[in-house]
Order: sequence, then C-alpha cells, then structure tokens
Amino acid sequence: MKRYKREDPVSYALGITLTFELLNYASEYARKVYVHSSMDRGEVFLKLEKLCRECHVPMEFSDKPFNILSQKENCYVIGEFDKFSRKLDYSSSHVVLNNPSNAGNMGTIMRSATGFGITNLAIMKPCVDPFDPKTVRASMGAIFRMNVEEFDSFADYKKKIGDRDTYPFMLKAKKKLPETEFTAPFSLIFGNEATGLPDSFLDEGTSVIIPHSNRIDSLNLPIAASIALYEATKKDF
Repeated sequence: MKRYKREDPVSYALGITLTFELLNYASEYARKVYVHSSMDRGEVFLKLEKLCRECHVPMEFSDKPFNILSQKENCYVIGEFDKFSRKLDYSSSHVVLNNPSNAGNMGTIMRSATGFGITNLAIMKPCVDPFDPKTVRASMGAIFRMNVEEFDSFADYKKKIGDRDTYPFMLKAKKKLPETEFTAPFSLIFGNEATGLPDSFLDEGTSVIIPHSNRIDSLNLPIAASIALYEATKKDF
C-alpha cells in the first residue's frame, strides 16, 4: 500500500460513516474494508461486519493502511474501492463545475447537491480529482450516490445535454437569484474558485447573481452553490 495518487485505480473512504455509505450505495465497487486495532468491537463494529458479509467485501485487521492513508487520529475504518464511472442522467437536473481546483470544495458541493435532490455532477477539465480521498471525505460519502462525469470542455458537455435551461452563476449576471425561475431539468453552472466563470458564459442561458452586501467581494464556491441549489429546488420539498 502507498499514498494515494490520481492515477491510481482505487481510492479510499476514510472513516466509518463514509465506509457505510460506500457499502450501502456503491458496494459493487468496494474492494476491502480495513479495521484499526483500536476500534471498539461493539454495536457499530458488528453492523459493519454484517454489512461486509452481505456485500461480500473482505475485512482486513491492520494498522498499516491508517499510518499511510489517514492523518486523523479518530479514523478506525477505511473502505478501499475501485474508481467508477457513472454517466449523467440527461433527463435530470445537473450541477456543473467549470475547472474546479479544490477537493474540499468539490466534496462539499457533492454533499449539498445530494441533500437538495440533485445527484448529477458534470465537471469540466482541467479539474481537481473527484476521487481524491479529500473529496470523498468532504462529500461525507455523497459521491457514492452520485453520477459524476468529466468533460473536456463545456462545449462537449453542451453537445450531450440536449435542449435544457442553463443558469451560470456570475458577478456580471443578468438576473438576481430571487427573480429567477428555474425550469427542470436545468443545469446550475459554477466557475473556478479563484476566477469564476469566463465572460463567455454571459451568453449561455440565464446568468444569475446571488445578491449580497458590499462588505465582501463574493461568496465562496460551496456556499454560493448551496444557496443556488436551495433556491432552484425549494418547491420540491
């Protein structure tokens, strides 16, 4: 075992909660579950053991993987899984990230999107690794419930999605978020953390701005995406 690299065929769910998500929603990709010697052999362990048995996933009792993969002292379970490809559902709404560069931000957006009922994430290259353990951890396992597809460019994505409403979120946008009506299936589009979306996206669908005070220059990406997801889906809850 070695430290994770993007080119590796496998990745890791670091922690008991993430490993349960892996086994419950993507067990076909699970390779092995590692258990630390310090883990209490109580009710949670018995639940994990039962689930591994039902999913035909072997358990290995070893501390070595934790020394290599996890910097967290309270991590007692690691789920190893094959990286997987789930194509987008083109009849459903999407979150679109254009050149995202931060693993934690991407994972947080996965979690928010899943919480608001959108389980399709389109990512434009170049981009941070969606299977980096940091991304998986920040998603709290939401990645195992999602369809995640990478595209070489936004033009490539547009060729595949067909006719739908698109909403790029930009500081130079045409409409304010409270004035915007969302028609599903839609695509909510967000730019890079540092640079946002290029001005070319002003001509793409209905560009939207989230109003806020002039005490800040902009909202950070996960917060903006979460606000947009709430507004776009609130009628569904």
